[in-house]
Amino acid sequence: MLEYTFCLIVDRLDREDQSILCTGESGAGKTENTKKVIQYLAYVASSKPRSSSASHSYNAPPNIIGELEQQLLQANPILEAFGNAKTVKNDNSSRFGKFIRINFDASGFIAGANIETYLLEKSRAIRQAKDERSFHIFYQLLQGSSAEEKKEFLLEDPKNYSFLSNGHVPVPGVDELQEFRATCNAMSIMGLQKEDLHSIFRVISAVLLFGNMKFKQERNSDQATLPDNTVAQKVSHLLGLNVTEMTKAFLKPRLKVGRDYVTKAQTKEQVEFAVEALSKACYEKMFKWLVTRINRSLDRTKRQGASFIGILDIAGFEIFELNSFEQLCINYTNEKLQQLFNHTMFVLEQEEYQREGIEWRFIDFGLDLQPTIDLIEKPMGILALLDEECWFPKATDRTFVDKLETAHAMHPKFVKSDFRGNCDFSIIHYAGKVNYLATQWLMKNMDPLNDNVVSLLQTSQDPFVVQIWKDADIVGMGVATLGDTTFGARTRKGMFRTVSQLYKEQLSKLMVTLRNTNPNFVRCIIPNHEKKAGKIDPTLVLDQLRCNGVLEGIRICRQGFPNRIPFQEFRQRYELLTPNAIPKGFMDGKLACEKMIQALDLDPNLYRVGQSKIFFRAGVLAHLEEERDMKISDLIVQFQACCRGLIARRNYQKRLQQLSAIRIIQRNCSAYLKLRNWSWWRLYTKVKPLLQVTKQEEKLNEKEDELKQVKEKMEKVEQESQEVEKKLQQVIDEKNTLAEQLQAETELCAEAEEMRLRLAARKQELEEILHDLEARIEEEEERNQNLSSEKKKLQLNIQDLEEQLEEEEAARQKLQLEKVTLDAKIKKIEEDFAVLDDSNQKVVKEKKTLEERLGEVSQALAEEEEKSKHLSKLKAKQEATIVDLEERHRKEQQVRQELERVKRRLETELNDVKEQFNEKKIHVEELQQQLGKKENELSQVLLRVEEEAAGKAQAQKALRELESQLSELQEDLDSERQARAKVEKQKRDLNEELEALRNELLDSEESTAAQEDLRSKREQELALLKKTLEEETSSHEAQIGDLRQKHNGAIESLNEQLDLLKKTKSSLEKAKGNLEAEKAELVNEVNTLSASKQDSERKRKQLELQLQDLSAKLSDVEKSRTDNMERAQKLQAELDSVSAQLEELETKATAATKQAAALENQLAESQDLLQEETRQKLALNSRLRQIESEKENLQDQLDEEEEAKKNLEKQVSLLNAQLTELKKRADEDAQQVAILEEVRKKQAKDIETLQRQIEELQAQDDKLAKSKKKLQAEVEDLNMELESQRTKVSELEKKQRKFDQLLAEEKAVSERIAQERDNAERESREKETKILSLTRALDESQDKLDELERLRKQLQMELDELVNSQGTADKNVHELEKAKRALESQLAEQKTQLTELEDDLQLTEDAKLRLEVNMQAMKSQFERDLQAKDEQAEEKRRALLKQVRDLEAELEDERKQRTAAISARKKVEGDLKDLEQQLELANKVKEDALRQLKKLQSQLKDYQRDAEADHAAKEELAIQLKEVEKKVKTFEADMIQLQEDLANSERIRRAAEAERDELQEEINLAASRSSLLQDEKRRLDARIQQLEEELEEEQSNSEILMDKARKAQSQIEQLTNDLASERSNSQKLENNRMILERQNKELRAKLQDLETSQRTRTKATIAALEAKISQIEEQLEMETRERQLQAKANRKLEKRLKEVIMQLEDERRHTDQYKEQVEKVNARVKALKRQLDESEEECSREKAQRRKAQREIEDLIEANATLNREASSLKTKLKRGGAGTGLPTSRYLSTKRGSLSSSTGDDGLILPDETLNDDSQA
Repeated sequence: MLEYTFCLIVDRLDREDQSILCTGESGAGKTENTKKVIQYLAYVASSKPRSSSASHSYNAPPNIIGELEQQLLQANPILEAFGNAKTVKNDNSSRFGKFIRINFDASGFIAGANIETYLLEKSRAIRQAKDERSFHIFYQLLQGSSAEEKKEFLLEDPKNYSFLSNGHVPVPGVDELQEFRATCNAMSIMGLQKEDLHSIFRVISAVLLFGNMKFKQERNSDQATLPDNTVAQKVSHLLGLNVTEMTKAFLKPRLKVGRDYVTKAQTKEQVEFAVEALSKACYEKMFKWLVTRINRSLDRTKRQGASFIGILDIAGFEIFELNSFEQLCINYTNEKLQQLFNHTMFVLEQEEYQREGIEWRFIDFGLDLQPTIDLIEKPMGILALLDEECWFPKATDRTFVDKLETAHAMHPKFVKSDFRGNCDFSIIHYAGKVNYLATQWLMKNMDPLNDNVVSLLQTSQDPFVVQIWKDADIVGMGVATLGDTTFGARTRKGMFRTVSQLYKEQLSKLMVTLRNTNPNFVRCIIPNHEKKAGKIDPTLVLDQLRCNGVLEGIRICRQGFPNRIPFQEFRQRYELLTPNAIPKGFMDGKLACEKMIQALDLDPNLYRVGQSKIFFRAGVLAHLEEERDMKISDLIVQFQACCRGLIARRNYQKRLQQLSAIRIIQRNCSAYLKLRNWSWWRLYTKVKPLLQVTKQEEKLNEKEDELKQVKEKMEKVEQESQEVEKKLQQVIDEKNTLAEQLQAETELCAEAEEMRLRLAARKQELEEILHDLEARIEEEEERNQNLSSEKKKLQLNIQDLEEQLEEEEAARQKLQLEKVTLDAKIKKIEEDFAVLDDSNQKVVKEKKTLEERLGEVSQALAEEEEKSKHLSKLKAKQEATIVDLEERHRKEQQVRQELERVKRRLETELNDVKEQFNEKKIHVEELQQQLGKKENELSQVLLRVEEEAAGKAQAQKALRELESQLSELQEDLDSERQARAKVEKQKRDLNEELEALRNELLDSEESTAAQEDLRSKREQELALLKKTLEEETSSHEAQIGDLRQKHNGAIESLNEQLDLLKKTKSSLEKAKGNLEAEKAELVNEVNTLSASKQDSERKRKQLELQLQDLSAKLSDVEKSRTDNMERAQKLQAELDSVSAQLEELETKATAATKQAAALENQLAESQDLLQEETRQKLALNSRLRQIESEKENLQDQLDEEEEAKKNLEKQVSLLNAQLTELKKRADEDAQQVAILEEVRKKQAKDIETLQRQIEELQAQDDKLAKSKKKLQAEVEDLNMELESQRTKVSELEKKQRKFDQLLAEEKAVSERIAQERDNAERESREKETKILSLTRALDESQDKLDELERLRKQLQMELDELVNSQGTADKNVHELEKAKRALESQLAEQKTQLTELEDDLQLTEDAKLRLEVNMQAMKSQFERDLQAKDEQAEEKRRALLKQVRDLEAELEDERKQRTAAISARKKVEGDLKDLEQQLELANKVKEDALRQLKKLQSQLKDYQRDAEADHAAKEELAIQLKEVEKKVKTFEADMIQLQEDLANSERIRRAAEAERDELQEEINLAASRSSLLQDEKRRLDARIQQLEEELEEEQSNSEILMDKARKAQSQIEQLTNDLASERSNSQKLENNRMILERQNKELRAKLQDLETSQRTRTKATIAALEAKISQIEEQLEMETRERQLQAKANRKLEKRLKEVIMQLEDERRHTDQYKEQVEKVNARVKALKRQLDESEEECSREKAQRRKAQREIEDLIEANATLNREASSLKTKLKRGGAGTGLPTSRYLSTKRGSLSSSTGDDGLILPDETLNDDSQA
């Protein structure tokens, strides 16, 4: 299966992504199968070369595999060490799920990998079940670390850790020391440093030590304590924390209640829960960090993956007695995966049957799992209700279960729990009914942490701890304890994500990924639960197969048609089984397949014919394959027999010819031996040559004429062959160009598809960003509405308080009037009592004694009252504790009773289950024994049958394969022995192309050099500008944020320009490197071709020498014939190889032309970007003018002048910033800030020269205005030039379209030329054979002529001798007779020689005829082979060229029309010349564009010079502004001194009045600011609409530029990924900045609220104290005037400073300063809160005093009334003369006077304190 999936990735054109899903129970082998998959892929797809002999074994040594593959293999040991543990079922059980995504590049090599994890069982880190272990890394670290490491990491024995419940549980066959070393080695291979390993081990040790922290409960309170903090010290040392802060955070965490923080006492159980939660979270964070670190090592951005294979290893279905939240998540995942399996296995299979139109009845297998999935994941499902319940403050697990029962009582998959059962509810899954217990589900879903400890960890001294906790999404105790707050709602403002939400999102992403791939399911089956080898539990295996859907899959395979094959492939593969079934000519694939099936006589039930495929039952294709193999073997045997018979017949004929030749030679030799001594024979031999002397000259003339004719024919043939070769070469070139164009078009199509997908993804991302922005705007509007409503409420409260103050003031005035009247009455009464003093003197002594007794009694009474109050408090506390203790006792009793009941019930059930289990076990053992016997017998029989069948089949297949391999090897040997041919013309063409490419490279290098100069200048200007852009930012963040929002568009445009420049530079460098590499390759190939040419020349000379020796011997002639045959084959093969190499070179040349076109497109894109930049400049200028007009209307004349100056500076800075690159500013900014701070400290403190500097600044403003006008004029000129460039670009696009049309016409012409090429090839082969035969005949005739010439010269010499000796004939008659006899003998010898020569000539002619016959046979064979190869190629190309068969019929007509083809060729040559002229024109246009670009660059340099001048003026302004800052700081110091003096003086009350006026002014300023903010909001809305319109324009432009972007897409993919990462980072920074600004605004709003409340309270106190301040109002008014003047001057200076600082643009370098400001604001808010608390306390004191005064006044009124009554009674008694009745009245009067005096004394004491408090408050 692995090999099949890998072949689908590598070999197929669509390259569909694959996924492998390993599912099964725990211990079934999922993890091991995953490792095998990764090992196989790492070996097969490794980027390093490997030998072919080792291709079948993938357990290769690590040195064979590359670095990436080795890291991929080493990722598994790391994940197993940190995520696997020993369970009851499995010694190496994966306690998390993982999805491994292995990316492959276009060539099939591994390009990178990524690992995603799911649902780590982090609870195993703190407790384990019996006979189970925690994660492996704990035991490896404790057992495998050295003594030094144990000392460094504070490690102990495993038995000492309470989190390791079972201590050290050994695993059989596992050495912890070796495993620890292997883990460390794997982590080092993965790229982890030693410091990272130590940090990880410190966190692991801290997690273990968390469990050893022992807490205790105090007796009299709910507070838990930590008696011994030694373990806490160790933990804090390992995590870099403070011990006291950590223990305080655990024991007394701070919770936010309303606006205040409250420390909450934690019980022992709460503290232990918090410690366990933190330890689990620590381990989980470390595991996630480790996974991300592995992904970072495996992610290689250099080689982007074209496709991927995903491997899913996730926990299988889990059914325990009582299942919790984790089991629900796992089973939910398995439901989704099983639904995917059912969909692909059953639904898609049957849908394909229906699509193909097969007669099929849709079978519902009952495996739709959607109801169960909807029950879990849909709205109002189990997970949704669980999330909803987490939001309620008083929700419990019981309420969650009640909601489930009410919502899903009627659901078919939901089952309520029985009142006798232990579970809460049940769900019917596909694997069975599962009972769930909902205990602690809410806490598991929220997964709360202690906020205080998490904040400590985020500020730890250990950077590793800070890094793993930096992105912690805390669901803190503020959420977990919402019931304790008074508001009844969440106090946290951020949205927290529950565990179920995160897991559901992860699962949905995983399912999307799996649906987009081709899934392959691996069902892992566990044979038994005893972990024994060789043992199978049949019922267990059958249940797993049934649950996994394997049995249903087999069922549908039996009923359906599992094998299917397209019509074309079926016909191509099995047509040889039905040779005469399909008639010649074109026929539809479906009809052809139906005829083939009719010829095969297949049963109609075994197949179905669809629309595009033919479907077969299981086993039918295998039978057809066997028949095909047998047919092929029979054909090969017949072919071999024919070949052997032909060879034997040829040898027989050769032997017969040799025998006849030997007999002739023997006969001639015997005759010669008989006649050689006969005198007459000798005379005959001598005279016979003389008879033919007169005819020799005629023969010589004839031979010469024949030679001339043959030479003329040879020359004609050579000329024709050269012409044919030229035509052939041209046709081959055109064919190669067309093939390259076709390939380029397919690549462009694929690239366009990829680009479309990327644009769709980008569009989706932009839509998401737009939705986020809309949501933020809505949130801001809601916040604004809330703030406005709160403001209205506060205004109403203020009005109510003012009304109350007025009422109280009126009541106070009334009381004062009543007090005056009462004082008058008292005076009268005192006068009356003065008269009665004499009578009262007697009673004084008794009064004193009674007063003393009364004081003693009152003191005793007060003491008794205090004692009674104390006792009542103690009583209430004791009663509360008693009630709590009684409730706890009652609960414990109930729990004990329930536990006892459960225990008894479980014991009874356990006994019953044990008995049933024993009975079933006995029965199962008996059945297993019987089954084992039968299975052994069956397996033996089946093994025998299978072995025999397999042996037979293997032997047959091996024999066929060996025979086919022998024939293939022979053909390969013949083809590989060939050399290379002539390529001089190709070399010239290639040299010309190389020169053209060099010219293009030089042009591109000039452009890159100019861009690099421009970039360096821009960087220098950036460095100069950065020095001037550093100012104070700590106290002015609001205005900076507003300005930042305005200039974000300009920054984004500059970033895009920078990215595009980088892209162009990198693409040019890549193109340059590729061209240089291609140049080197071409030079090497030319050298090799020249060497092959020399070899071929040398071989040609050898052939000519061998041909001259043909007339010597017959055997030499035969040998030379065979050698010539072999050499001809070699030369033909060399010609083919050279043509193939020529095609490759032409493809490279076309690639170079494509790169040149891509460079032109990049140039056009850069011009478009320049146009966009100018548009943005104009937009920014218009925006700045609007801002200037608004600010000029709002400020006075001085502010208008300063604002104009600042706006001009803004414009200059914007124009400069748009021409610079902002890349390395973060590091330089910090240094420049420090330098500026030092310079600012050193500068003098003087403010007297401020007016002169203002005048100088105004003069400089005029200069800047002039420079601004110049720059605007230059920008308009640039716009004009850009418009001209656009027109030129449009003209070039029109020319490009015309060129595309010409290319289409050339394609049609090239097809005709391809046909002519085939005809020319055949004719050239025929001419070559004729040339060879003619050369042989010429050589033979030349040899014969040389021999005849030699004989003629001998005879001439003899005739001369005879003529010379004629004078002495009479004397030497006897000698003449002797000479005559000698001549006759010589003549006879010459005759014999002539006969022999004639025989030799006849033999050579026979040999020549045989060679011609053989050559014709070889030629026919070669043509048949070529036709077979052409047919195969045509079958492969049928998908693209459907009309090939029609063209084959027209080939014979095309042969006769060679003349028409020649004329067409001339026409094509003319068209090519026209195209070359058009290309020259295009190159000229390109050169003009380059010239214009250089002009633009020179103009940009001029602009830069102007910008530098403006920059110098700006620097002068900055220096002057710094001096102004110094003076402002001196004013600030003076202000601080004055404030301190005012605070320390006795005249603080005067400042209260001034503060009141200032607060009133600030209210007015706040109102104006709110209006400005509303205007700013409207402006931002307009900006958002404008950005949306620009986005739509960009989308339309992107659609227009799609055709151009396709060609350059392959070169800029990597750069686009970098750009995406940079944009994501900038987006993150932007989000962070927005969050900080939002927080800053909220804090400012809170500050304003606090200030308004403070103002109201101070106004109330001022109104109460107005009567006391009347004496010092004049002095207060004088000081307030001075203070107002001073404050106005300070505010003006502050405004100037703020406007200077508004030019800072980067957010990243100010994040730290934002944090500091937030801390300062928090400190200020705290200080204001403290002041608010103090003012509230003062108000409460004043209210208490007021209430006391009212009570005293009421007492006085009552006493006055009683005194009046007593006075009237006394008067009546005095009239009557009663003296003793005055005693009680006098005593009461004295007591009242004492109380009155004491109250007035208290008032007198309190009054100064109140005034002091009021002063301090003011």
